[in-house]
Amino acid sequence: MNIYNDYLKEIEERKAQGLHPKPIDTAELLSVIIEQIKDVDNVYREDSLKFFIYNTLPGTTSAAGEKAKFLKEIILGESIVKEITPVFAFELLSHMKGGPSIKVLLDLALGNDVAIAKEAAKVLKTQVYLYEADTNRLVEAYKNGNEIVKDILESYVQGEFFTKLPEVADEIKVVTFIAGEGDISTDLLSPGNQAHSRSDRELHGKCMITPEAQAEIKALQAQHPDKSVMLIAEKGTMGVGSSRMSGVNNVALWTGKKASPYIPFVNIAPIVGGTNGISPIFLTTVDVTGGIGLDLKNWVKKLDENGNPIRNEAGEPILEEAYSVATGTVLTINIKEKKLYKGDQELIDISKAFTPQKMEFIKAGGSYAIVFGKKLQTFAAKTLGVTAPTVYAPSKEISHEGQGLTAVEKIFNKNAVGNTPGKVLHAGSDVRVQVNIVGSQDTTGLMTAQELESMAATVISPIVDGAYQSGCHTASVWDKKAQANIPKLMKFMNDFGLITARDPKGVYHSMTDVIHKVLNDITIDEWAIIIGGDSHTRMSKGVAFGADSGTVALALATGEASMPIPESVKVTFKGDMKGYMDFRDVVHATQAQMLQKFGGENVFQGRIIEVHLGTLTADQAFTFTDWTAEMKAKASICISEDDTLIESLEIAKGRIQIMIDKGMDNANQVLQGLIDKADKRIAEIISGTKPALTPDANAKYYAEVVVDLDQIAEPMIADPDVNNADVSKRYTHDTIRPLSFYGGVKKVDLGFIGSCMVHKGDMKILAQMLKNIEEQQGKVEFKAPLVVAPPTYNIVDELKAEGDWEVLQKYSGFEFNDNAPKGVARTEYENMLYLERPGCNLCMGNQEKAAKGDTVMATSTRLFQGRVVEDAEGKKGESLLSSTPVVVLSTILGRTPSIEEYIAAVKGINLTKFAPSHKLLVK
Repeated sequence: MNIYNDYLKEIEERKAQGLHPKPIDTAELLSVIIEQIKDVDNVYREDSLKFFIYNTLPGTTSAAGEKAKFLKEIILGESIVKEITPVFAFELLSHMKGGPSIKVLLDLALGNDVAIAKEAAKVLKTQVYLYEADTNRLVEAYKNGNEIVKDILESYVQGEFFTKLPEVADEIKVVTFIAGEGDISTDLLSPGNQAHSRSDRELHGKCMITPEAQAEIKALQAQHPDKSVMLIAEKGTMGVGSSRMSGVNNVALWTGKKASPYIPFVNIAPIVGGTNGISPIFLTTVDVTGGIGLDLKNWVKKLDENGNPIRNEAGEPILEEAYSVATGTVLTINIKEKKLYKGDQELIDISKAFTPQKMEFIKAGGSYAIVFGKKLQTFAAKTLGVTAPTVYAPSKEISHEGQGLTAVEKIFNKNAVGNTPGKVLHAGSDVRVQVNIVGSQDTTGLMTAQELESMAATVISPIVDGAYQSGCHTASVWDKKAQANIPKLMKFMNDFGLITARDPKGVYHSMTDVIHKVLNDITIDEWAIIIGGDSHTRMSKGVAFGADSGTVALALATGEASMPIPESVKVTFKGDMKGYMDFRDVVHATQAQMLQKFGGENVFQGRIIEVHLGTLTADQAFTFTDWTAEMKAKASICISEDDTLIESLEIAKGRIQIMIDKGMDNANQVLQGLIDKADKRIAEIISGTKPALTPDANAKYYAEVVVDLDQIAEPMIADPDVNNADVSKRYTHDTIRPLSFYGGVKKVDLGFIGSCMVHKGDMKILAQMLKNIEEQQGKVEFKAPLVVAPPTYNIVDELKAEGDWEVLQKYSGFEFNDNAPKGVARTEYENMLYLERPGCNLCMGNQEKAAKGDTVMATSTRLFQGRVVEDAEGKKGESLLSSTPVVVLSTILGRTPSIEEYIAAVKGINLTKFAPSHKLLVK
């Protein structure tokens, strides 16, 4: 009884927070509840029935196992519960999604009671989450002549689990809600500082936008009970900057519909829109939930009589409103016509939101059911020895005879499965691809674990080369929330088959390395496809896609991902870098020059950036590929010279070996397997049998950008432009300014060097600058705090071996101690150097923060409002993004340096240099 009493106590505590009882996921609690149901005189019986029926998590949770077992007893007549008839028990099993529920249904279908077997078969025909253990039972029974199993398999071949679902309505009425003006990051929908609560869906849902906005959404629902609320990014893109499924979950929780009456707080079918559409990563999560994402185009460029854009004094196109979507506007999404209407007025064509594949996702309540349904249909057809009929929309296959392939087209063609044999596919083709490397991060990992449980997966797919679970997003503060969540996550993922940052058994030292850096190291083939649970999954080897927690779960469980082959934009370079410039400035200048060339249009958005860096190793090139998330690109590919790629692979091998030496490899020797694959790839390059990946000379690109290095005369800074009169221009990453803009007088309150945008070279630059400053000035004195968080422990170890860490220790006032990690977030900073633990630190915004209203100069990637620094009353917080030397000098001076001060400070410093390749990187 104690565990149940504890649950009742928790219920009262949650009630005080305006929350319902937390969903049950443990067998221990549910077994007590079942005993109370069986006892007809039990005082808690009525509540226990409600908890059992409506508040137990499905899938492979231990609670689901207990629930399925009890439902089996009821169906077989071994237990009698008047409120749960055998018919109702079958219905409950049908909503449990897989794992133990499928096992029970198979037990019943293969049992001796024919009537029960037929009822179990009816339910099995609606299920898609079957794995090898389940399908093996079906195969064995079929071979033994079981007619009921034959009937089930024939149903699977016909795809009846999909074809018998209700058709999508011809039209949907919506009422609009402007969630914000300008680009809406998922920080607004699922704030990073609330990451600890993401696995508690109801609790986390309360952090979406603001309580006032939530009340306004509820009021709209009450006023328009027959309509869906559509969340809109006015004059911006919806869902930029992150891959969080929790953002879509929150939108669905407030504006969607229940997935099942028996699964708590899982809603589907949200509808979102943006003037400039939906961020590609966010749109994937919308598809996961069977939702709709619309590119509204309700603000358009104002044109002169010649059709040219009219520009303002700043040279930016002037926008005019094509139609209003102000909060409370009633619109009609006509799915049959694929048009958006306001009353009888046709507004825009929305056919891109309703491709045949997206229509299937909407019908099935999400993309997972389609993925698993296709696999199940293929299995059944093979078992019966028949050809499966065309049930699903055929994948679009686009092939242009005589046209070469871009780098991403080559990778997708190599990794494609299920397409027409021998057919060469170009951009726009729908492709299922095998995934080589998968990464899960720690603030979305608990959700990934829940997704794996809900899709009944228990072990990583054998076709995945390697997978890693990080601890970087919760690295800076080991507080009670992290202590409660992270060990549980690490155990689950370790058991599932991932290499984990923390060892559940405590054998090896915990690593808080930034996930993207680890994935960059364990990617040992530039032909690889990588899926990672963070938008900065942008490797400089292979092509990597930041993904929501569910897509990560799907990749782990199946070893596959599905998407159209994206278009590419080719980026090359000319000219020479000036000696005092850093490569980070080239990264920013690329964005600035691209926007200038295309009149403010971001041609990178939603596309692959194929960047021809050639001469930069993977560590250094990652600074560019990582930033492509802020460029709003879908992904990026780095084209390297042979010798450079070999050097990068040797570095990766060394770092993987360190992980092995620490004891991180598992029973399957995944890490050793990666080293072996790297050796094979190096041998192929050296022998010339398979040189480094290059595009074809006659490949076709959406656009080409040539970055002129000669134009980069001073450090470049990405500015949130917090006081721009046009709200939609704030926090966009598109405002790139030269250092001289600030006149050497802008106060800087805090500096941050760290996160995924820095590499070992940046740490060495910091050490060199500190030594130079002491030599020039006699001492190092900080006029603003400088927080330093190296990306990985491997880099720290390398710096120690090379003497640079000793330099940093000399000038620091704080150094992390893994044996006594911080238990609470730092709220005040002194003017000194802080050597923090490897990890995301300030960039994540869920633990450490700058003081409210501060101006922060950072090497970070995020300048979103409230991420690194929140606003103070009367002063907006600013997160300006720049190179390492600019950050260092800004903290020494307590202000932005002048260009003259900067040039003097970096004299003789070995900055991150880049020279364009002299080889034509095409084949």
